[in-house]
Amino acid sequence: MLYQKPLENGKVQCQICPRFCTLNEGQQGFCFVRQNVDGEIVSTTYGYNTGLAIDPIEKKPLYHFYPRSSVLSFGTNGCNMGCGFCQNWHITKNKIDVSLLNKTSPCEIVEIAKKYNCKSVAFTYNDPIVFWEYAKDTAILCHKEDIKTVAVTSGFMNLELARDFFNCIDAVNIDLKAFSEEFYRKNCLASLKPVLDVIKYVANETDCHLELTTMLIEGENDSKQELESQCDWIIKNLGDSVPLHFSAFFPKYKFMNRKSTDFSVLSNARKTAIDKGLKYVYTGNLSNVETSSTYCKNCSKPIIVRNGYEVVQYNLNGENCAFCGTKCDGFFDCM
Repeated sequence: MLYQKPLENGKVQCQICPRFCTLNEGQQGFCFVRQNVDGEIVSTTYGYNTGLAIDPIEKKPLYHFYPRSSVLSFGTNGCNMGCGFCQNWHITKNKIDVSLLNKTSPCEIVEIAKKYNCKSVAFTYNDPIVFWEYAKDTAILCHKEDIKTVAVTSGFMNLELARDFFNCIDAVNIDLKAFSEEFYRKNCLASLKPVLDVIKYVANETDCHLELTTMLIEGENDSKQELESQCDWIIKNLGDSVPLHFSAFFPKYKFMNRKSTDFSVLSNARKTAIDKGLKYVYTGNLSNVETSSTYCKNCSKPIIVRNGYEVVQYNLNGENCAFCGTKCDGFFDCM
């Protein structure tokens, strides 16, 4: 097995993420779904999922990866992050008996995707890092059937795993939770640097399409200074054309005493990012046509108009702006 290191006395170290959990026989890692069984790390949720759903690709959110297409989404349970504000805590933090979950093989997932004409399959809801064997086996079969693969992840993984994982992923939305080590340490029980390293790797050393999402929590990660620093880093390390989504927080899990994010916070963050020079900046999960639409980076006319997750206007010829002919960054069908 890869991404594990045998130690003395039957212990084994899991090496998929920067936690490097050292596990005794029978012990589970921080994610509670990877376990030492007879000196090997076993994924206890392989083949089990918390449900299959057909979504618009815009819901991931991916706005520049085959807009208007359908994606078959699934996840398991468990997570290697410790976010107190988790919006899917009932999946990521709830130690469900896997026998109560749906069981669907990688082959069956591909057949379902084909049956419902899904252009892609997404590993989402919880972090695919913790079920990477299941995700990878599914991705390999997807590619044999010309089905694209999508990951929605925190990016909190080791680079060795990233080289393997993103080799079979066509598009990813990485949840950049904040641009502060203090925020990651206090609110996620994790670290920012490994996430930034993975984001740089994906953008600069793979063919995987990359988009970023930051969920803004008022008073925690929404200061103008922090957002400006985040945008400066993105432009310096990734370029100005990586789509960036700002989404709203809603009280969940251990943050029930916090207020929902006001739309003005998202709007101001979007303006900050645009002023810094980013070309494609969006607000998400609070519907607004103006701030959810894509504008040509040359003539500024609307080339993809969205109302929620629905595309209501599409002004691209292939990948080019229908008004001035400028290429829009991403992957688009010639429709």
